[in-house]
Amino acid sequence: MSIIKTVENDIKKIIKDSGYEIESFVLQPSNRKDLGDYQINDCMSLAKIYHESPISIAEKIKKELEKDLRFKDINIAGPGFINLSFSDDFLIQALNQMHDDLKSNIDQQESKTIVLDYGGANVSKALHVGHLRSANLGEALKRLARLLGHKVISDAHLGDFGRPLGLVILEIKKRYPNLAYFDESYQGNYEEIELPITNKDLEEIYPYASTKAKTDEAYLEEARIITTKFQQHERGYYDILKKIVEISRKEIKKVYDFLNIEYDLWEGESDASNYVNELFQILKDQELLVESEGAKIVEVKEENENSPMPPLLLVTSSGAISYQTTDLATILERKHKINPDEIWYCADLRQQLHFEQVFRATRKAKLVDDSVKLEYIGFGTMNGSDGKPFKTRDGGVMSLKSLLELVKTETKKRINYDIVQAQKVEETANIITVATIKYADFLSFRGTDYIFSPEKFSDVEGKTGPYILYSTIRMKSLLLKGQSEIQEKSSRINNNIDRDIIITLLNLPNVLTKSYEIKSLNDIADYLYTLTSKYNKFYAENKILQEENEELKQSWLVLTKTVYNLNLLLLDILGLKVPEKM
Repeated sequence: MSIIKTVENDIKKIIKDSGYEIESFVLQPSNRKDLGDYQINDCMSLAKIYHESPISIAEKIKKELEKDLRFKDINIAGPGFINLSFSDDFLIQALNQMHDDLKSNIDQQESKTIVLDYGGANVSKALHVGHLRSANLGEALKRLARLLGHKVISDAHLGDFGRPLGLVILEIKKRYPNLAYFDESYQGNYEEIELPITNKDLEEIYPYASTKAKTDEAYLEEARIITTKFQQHERGYYDILKKIVEISRKEIKKVYDFLNIEYDLWEGESDASNYVNELFQILKDQELLVESEGAKIVEVKEENENSPMPPLLLVTSSGAISYQTTDLATILERKHKINPDEIWYCADLRQQLHFEQVFRATRKAKLVDDSVKLEYIGFGTMNGSDGKPFKTRDGGVMSLKSLLELVKTETKKRINYDIVQAQKVEETANIITVATIKYADFLSFRGTDYIFSPEKFSDVEGKTGPYILYSTIRMKSLLLKGQSEIQEKSSRINNNIDRDIIITLLNLPNVLTKSYEIKSLNDIADYLYTLTSKYNKFYAENKILQEENEELKQSWLVLTKTVYNLNLLLLDILGLKVPEKM
């Protein structure tokens, strides 16, 4: 249990000892720092219950609080707000505890098994800027949930079973008609057949085929037929699909590895296709499968619902299954293989209707128990300076690789080549590039759009990833220089600057819990900047290693190490690394 949570439980008991029952209690950071560090705002609500004046209640609680040596400067303001501060002895004790074990100040939650679905790359297309937020958000939420005690299984859930693959396979067939995959008489092992296609070829083939299909109806119809063939696991077509997925997945993984994004599962829609027949049988048994103009659907509109809600499309009139179908089949697969307590999906806000339909169909068909939580975690877009989704200069969709190179060019301008070894430049630039992009991505609440400027967010000054990295490196350097002197125990608070940093450290569990509840990392990103900025002010005003008072020097080194360790912990949650120098 965190330090603040322990204090809150004790204050709840103090309120009870004062003669008042309170269901839950939260110690609020004070709006008036001149009156105290924290405030108790419950006297007004207690007055309504006990028919007593708030001031009278506040006086009784204050009297009991004054018996506790952890508190000082207890006063009553306004209609009954109780302000209080922590004693120096308590803060020193708290700092030493956090220094010894940071995780002792984190509130662990009741462990749940969570499947986290994020990334959603389509294997027929190159990763583009739009894939960035899903991967960043999902990876950070996974790390946060694990820190708080949950078992999280992450799944890349590749898009590998729809018409885009049909178009790619069709174009490969046009270019290489003699491949054994397209020979109906071939009875050999497709594993032994080499596919003369690279990922670079795939990046060219899909745009070409997609453009051609827009004006050539016969070409599009051929792609529809091929899509149906591999969806029905027809020999040759299903086998070439698997080869294409393997080629694409290796390239996708390289980009995600660069971004420090790791998946437990690299499954896709095609893996869930093995559960489609079982899904249809369940829907049929419950009389939810409806024929409509040659297609198969599930009605998901609720009775007495006035707003429009289109049905969920399972199978098109051409016989192809939709990605709504594979999403339902995936839920069924996860139930059988993992049996999770919760399933989270990180996807663009434009996917909201899709997930509403999928969740409704899941509940109607009872694919999972009612206790299983299904959560859609939507996010906005990353925009350019014009306020529109980030694009290339010619207006096209920017590939994720191109964005990384663009930002890397900016970060290299800011590297100090006098201190970074030549052989470390590329590695350093890569680390700073990831920090630049990811930190900017996390600064805003996930549901909002934001403008990304490579120049602004690669700067080492301001609210940026490089600023956090540079400051953290400086903390490490100071600790290395003072390593022989540190005795790892604080015994003194010098002034309000030290004090403010310790109180900020104490607020960590509230930041983590809120971030988990709202499924957004903006509070962590903001907290990291606030803590780092406060430490930098402290660093600028004190010559730590030159301090002659040994007791004070030791306390400052302990404070520095605690902030440094917390920075590393939070940076890791965000999926950021720290270079040796920059």
